[in-house]
Amino acid sequence: MIEDQSVLGVILARGGSKGLPRKNVRELAGKPLIAWTIDAAHESEYLDRLILSSDDEEIMEVAEEYGCEVPFQRPAELAQDDTPSMDALLHALDQVPGYDYVVLLQPTSPLRTSEDIDMTIEKCHQKDASACVTVTETEKPPEWMYTMNEWNRLEPVMKSEQTVTRRQEAPDTYVLNGAAYVAETGYLQEYRTFHGETTIGHVMPLKRSVDVDEMIDLRLSELILKS
Repeated sequence: MIEDQSVLGVILARGGSKGLPRKNVRELAGKPLIAWTIDAAHESEYLDRLILSSDDEEIMEVAEEYGCEVPFQRPAELAQDDTPSMDALLHALDQVPGYDYVVLLQPTSPLRTSEDIDMTIEKCHQKDASACVTVTETEKPPEWMYTMNEWNRLEPVMKSEQTVTRRQEAPDTYVLNGAAYVAETGYLQEYRTFHGETTIGHVMPLKRSVDVDEMIDLRLSELILKS
């Protein structure tokens, strides 16, 4: 709870994964990938309750083993490859109503800490924002980015009259890192997005912003944890 506002943490973890099969329960530095998110959530100062939404028996068992509540099993129709995560999250909120804030924690962000979670919640609450999401600074400015057409010709992502030749000349830009999404529950249920016009950002360092999607991401996370 933050002041008098209750906070629900939700982990979404379905069984299917194409990039890295069974990634949510793969071992990372001695424990399953999902356990890193559960442990960070348990250390949060503000989360009143942490629940898992999953369709997968093994993931549910592992989550319960590490102390995450599993109050329901997600319906199969909400665990397909093309199912929007927002649909699964709103389903979870329907099963566990009554919270002022919801915090979505993806299990693929094992390096995120309880401090990252709490600072995102704090910022959302203190700034009276509808939503706050974690971001990290981009390594390259968008002025250096291109799309490629069918003839392999490069087209700049951003049209600019002034050429940026040095990184220092470009303004700071940020990208979502997927570590934490915080929103007022009522706002989320009405607008079905964390990314509205009033959304604010909380900056996390690059070293804690790894998003595990492929085996190389898992190996990188392990190297960072060991170092």
